[in-house]
Amino acid sequence: MKSLLLTITLILTALTFSHAQRIEAEKKFGGYKFTQNGEYVTMKALVQTMESNKEAYTLMKQARSNNILAGILGGAGGFMVGWTLGGAVGGGEPTWALAGVGAGLIVTSIPIATSAGKKAKKAVDLYNADFDSAPRLEKTSQYKFKPEFEIKSKGTGIALSMAF
Repeated sequence: MKSLLLTITLILTALTFSHAQRIEAEKKFGGYKFTQNGEYVTMKALVQTMESNKEAYTLMKQARSNNILAGILGGAGGFMVGWTLGGAVGGGEPTWALAGVGAGLIVTSIPIATSAGKKAKKAVDLYNADFDSAPRLEKTSQYKFKPEFEIKSKGTGIALSMAF
């Protein structure tokens, strides 16, 4: 019984503090690198982490969408330029119009990616400011997790019930 209660307490403590760390933003070439607890954090994970802060959550969702769009445009443009250059190197007749469109897509993706990075940085700053100004337990992504414990007995047995 004591070991069960200790196990439940440890699990709840781990859940409560698992997302309670600041997010660090480091400026890198072409954008930002986000880390939490020294480990790289993806934009998808940042969106989930910021659900407790509506303003930061909205900004991070926009940043992630822009980042995906920039990746698609840049990738398609890179493919078009690469295909044309590969054809030219291979001795074929290159389609320079295709390379031009590809270059245009690459150039278009740059400001979109820059905007995504700026929005993500702003969202992280909002999240950290909110995180720093409030008690740690209220600003975790698990803050809505409020289990109810009840000790029940029936006949000669005793049970611990947890409802969430």
